Amino acid sequence: MAEADKSHWDAIVIGSGMGGMAAAAALSKAGHKVLLLEQYQTLGGLSHSFSIEGFNWDAGIHYLNCVAPEDRERHILDWLSDTPIELASMGAVYDNLHIGDAAPLALSRPYEAQARDLKDRFPDEAEAIDAWIAALKEGREALMKVTMTRAMPEIIGHALKWWHSHAIERWCKRTTQEVIDDITDNRALAAAFAAQWFDHGGRPSKASFALHALITGAYLESGAWYPKGGGATFAEHILPTITNAGGEARADTKVETLLMQDDRVVGVRTAQGEDIRADTVISDIGARETVNHLLPKGCGQQDWIDEINALPHSVAHFSLFVGFEGDIQRAGATRSNHWIYPGGKVDVVWTDVPDSPPPGMFVSFASLKDPSHKPGPSQKYAGEIVAWADWSVVEAWADKEPGARGEDYQAFKTRVADAMFAQFETYFPELAKLVVFRNLSTPLTTRAITGHHKGAFYGIDTTPDRLMSEALQTRTPIPGLFLAGQDVLSPGIPGALWGGVLAAATVDPSLFRQLPG
Repeated sequence: MAEADKSHWDAIVIGSGMGGMAAAAALSKAGHKVLLLEQYQTLGGLSHSFSIEGFNWDAGIHYLNCVAPEDRERHILDWLSDTPIELASMGAVYDNLHIGDAAPLALSRPYEAQARDLKDRFPDEAEAIDAWIAALKEGREALMKVTMTRAMPEIIGHALKWWHSHAIERWCKRTTQEVIDDITDNRALAAAFAAQWFDHGGRPSKASFALHALITGAYLESGAWYPKGGGATFAEHILPTITNAGGEARADTKVETLLMQDDRVVGVRTAQGEDIRADTVISDIGARETVNHLLPKGCGQQDWIDEINALPHSVAHFSLFVGFEGDIQRAGATRSNHWIYPGGKVDVVWTDVPDSPPPGMFVSFASLKDPSHKPGPSQKYAGEIVAWADWSVVEAWADKEPGARGEDYQAFKTRVADAMFAQFETYFPELAKLVVFRNLSTPLTTRAITGHHKGAFYGIDTTPDRLMSEALQTRTPIPGLFLAGQDVLSPGIPGALWGGVLAAATVDPSLFRQLPG
């Protein structure tokens, strides 16, 4: 694109997470000139990777579903990319549950295998386990009925929801815990059913069961996968599709506000004061963040804005990024992940940080999942320990810039890291001896990368109200403005991918015909 033309684009996409990259690349495939803007210093959103002292980590990716070779999402990823992304299977066993004093429970796929895993542990609960597996399948189908309406005209969407109202009432409008309570009163089995809830960020007592079924069931159907080269691979393969079509992707470019003319969005103004015009603007930064930080005051549509703001945010989290030197597999590390609940309860969030150990943790060894990882002579490997928490534990420092949060914040971070590592050491004592590097990220880090309200890892919480909300359509009531990403569909990479593709297809319906089957 000539320099003189760069003040006006066919479309501007705000936010370079998976939803933003997918929307921009899809429009580029249809011949549009797209400008992708990212406020953070690195493109890719929470899919980006980073390196410190020779160790490499992903900011937000731990494992992926819906990307098996036969999955439509995999075909769409390949279509959006300049060259196909290589994805490695994590094998049949992808998660391990450590709940209370019970022995670790390895979870495998597909549905039938996981049913056997559970029946081996709970031989007297075969009927309940079969009912759970059936519920997962039906819940996933019910959710598809709802999410397919996100890019449809309102009248058609309402008709489809009415037609499938029985399934929607049964699975979408009830919480995970409500469905579990109908199936079993065995507390240990119930905990195993709900343990992987942080895969979508919705606590069992709050999340729509259908969303839990969607994410959990996807691993059972498609398996668990990891991108060769880490999360940065997505940006490396998708961004060239945008630039090769005459578009551009800019990091470190924060959008200050949307430009409006005659009640229509006509472009953006950056924090640097640059006005950039476009026929269409797609926001991938989150629905709440869009209405609260990008819309000019007095733009109207207050009912829509209020409905979005009434939806709760998902939980926040701490990540302790650790670097190992040595034979970590011999010391107990695995490609599969580990969910740790020392107290036996899984619907828990760390609220008294750091005065007690975290009640729930997730442990992942990314280097073992990545076939391209080269440990070198010192046998370097990266791992991550995650503990979910409430924003309130860091709120005292939220209004202070990094570097100006004082010694008390550094002392707080040290105590958080020590508490998380001590619990990790309890479960993996030999691995703990091989740790040579630790670095803690907090909910403030998540906010810095994503801009998400209260550092919410998954944006808007996965409640039944979120799932049924009419406010989260790809086409907003403000002409020229569209929503993309996981708030539109569902949490995670596949949900964000679909949210981006559907936003692009809402802008240019010809894309519905171009999407790979």
